[in-house]
Amino acid sequence: MTPDLYKQAQNELSTLRDLMRFAVSRFNEAGIFFGHGSDNAWDEAAYLLLHSLHLPVDQLDPYMDARLTSDERTAALEIVRRRIAERLPAAYLTKEAWLGDFRFHVDERVIVPRSHIAELLREQLSPWVNDPWAVGRVLDMCTGSGCLAILAADAFPEAAVDAVDLSPDALAVARINVEDYGLGERIRLIQSDAFSAIPAEKYDIIISNPPYVNAESMAGLPEEYRREPELALASGEDGLDFVRVLLKEAAQHLNPDGILVVEIGHNKDELERTFPRLSFVWLDTSAGDRFVFLLRHKDLK
Repeated sequence: MTPDLYKQAQNELSTLRDLMRFAVSRFNEAGIFFGHGSDNAWDEAAYLLLHSLHLPVDQLDPYMDARLTSDERTAALEIVRRRIAERLPAAYLTKEAWLGDFRFHVDERVIVPRSHIAELLREQLSPWVNDPWAVGRVLDMCTGSGCLAILAADAFPEAAVDAVDLSPDALAVARINVEDYGLGERIRLIQSDAFSAIPAEKYDIIISNPPYVNAESMAGLPEEYRREPELALASGEDGLDFVRVLLKEAAQHLNPDGILVVEIGHNKDELERTFPRLSFVWLDTSAGDRFVFLLRHKDLK
């Protein structure tokens, strides 16, 4: 967005409807990439503008013809400008991300929360968990912002949750979210390279949204994804390096009736070729049944 265009917008646009049209046009013109909470220019513009104006992010229509003050217009245009110029995911601009009704603090120290496991936790992993109140211990491996650990604590009210990550920066963000939800007594944050810091712990459920991007895909990532920590994305030549660790070590950390639930992106075919003897159960999500697998303790052994 050129300085002249920015100045023109500041002087001539007056309503939120005007700004929505302007933002969508500029996003389309700039060819920005979506995928961190929205998949199109309209939804992205609505979220960013409503957030900048301190309005409910799910209520656009009532405010469309509201006129803005000059300061409000400046703030709205600035967030549009930064989204284009810096190619930052929207969540890094607003310092928040949503999974369903749950809001999480995020910044550049963690990947933007987006996980199919979140919707499975809303259903308390039914039918694979018969009694959610009987779940005593849960591990969230590669916790990042702590979002899945918090959702697990909500899904299993009696469970103690361990949230593990290699990155101390990610754990600092997770601590903010754990404190925001008042879960400090139920969620334990642990810095660890996989299971190395918890060698003797056992769990009823292990969940993980680990790094799973293969080398070829890493090389072609859009600029917005390159703003996220590489440590949380890249997982070797075939994208399965961390999954190999999980499959090798998870059994010794599961109780006899325990389950392992792992998100693996677009690696289903590669995973099944690499581990043909494992009986993966592929769980249904809103995106299909190719992205999250489940294994029982006996399957892993």
